[in-house]
Amino acid sequence: MSNQVKVKFRRSAALAVAAGITVIGAIPLLAESVWFLLVLLVPLAVTIWAWRAGTDVDERGFTVRALFGRRTVPWNAVDGLVVDGARVQARLANGHLVPLDAVRAADVPRLIKASGQPLGTDRAATTAGEDDADAADDPERAAQPAG
Repeated sequence: MSNQVKVKFRRSAALAVAAGITVIGAIPLLAESVWFLLVLLVPLAVTIWAWRAGTDVDERGFTVRALFGRRTVPWNAVDGLVVDGARVQARLANGHLVPLDAVRAADVPRLIKASGQPLGTDRAATTAGEDDADAADDPERAAQPAG
């Protein structure tokens, strides 16, 4: 098997730690009533989501992981990357957008490098509300893997 570069984009571990501390801090509520168990479910879900959610990128494609489930998309199905403020989305060939969880605009060069794909100029990614010609002038926004 080839030496694939795999990059994992995750949210700050501080979020998972803070939610975990909230779970521990809420445990004494159970001494009052079992119904307070419902109060524990919210920070527990946030803890699991913060630990699990993110985007994994390699030469074959990317996998977006959520609290429940995951979605894997091969690079040949990606038409470009769309940077909208701090968010990054993959534009698929069918026109759908897939949000890349935990990937920021500043992470786009790392994402492209991990994809092993050349930077295409014929299908430049756009910022929401701009046309392709304007986005192609800015390499930070016009970055996209060729598929």
